[in-house]
Amino acid sequence: QVQLVESGGGLVQAGGSLRLSCAASGSVFRINTMGWYRQAPGKQRELVAAITSGGSTDYADSVKGRFTISRDNAKNTIYLQMNSLKPEDTAVYYCHANINRSWYGNEHGYWGQGTQVTVSS
Repeated sequence: QVQLVESGGGLVQAGGSLRLSCAASGSVFRINTMGWYRQAPGKQRELVAAITSGGSTDYADSVKGRFTISRDNAKNTIYLQMNSLKPEDTAVYYCHANINRSWYGNEHGYWGQGTQVTVSS
C-alpha cells in the first residue's frame, strides 16, 4: 500500500500565503516525479507544479513567480509554498506521485485525498 497525505490547506485572504505538504508512505521503493494539481468547482483538474527526483521543476503559467514547489527526498515529502494568493487559486489541491514499489515493478501514479484552499477577496 502507498499513501499520500496532504496537509496545510485552509482559508486565507487575497494576498496571503499558505504552505502545503504531501508525505508519501508505505511500500515505496523509488519516488519519481511528484506534483500538485488543483480542481475548482465545475473545472477540470489541472497541473499546478511538478518536481522530479533530481529537483527539476515545472509550473503552470498562472502560478509562476507566486508558487514554489520543493522536495525533501529523505522524508518522501514535497511542499508547495503559495504566496500572493488570489481568489482564483481557490480549489481542492491534490498531491500526485509516480512511484515504483519495487526495483522490478512498473511505475504507478498515486493521488492524495486532497486539501481545500480557499482565498477570499
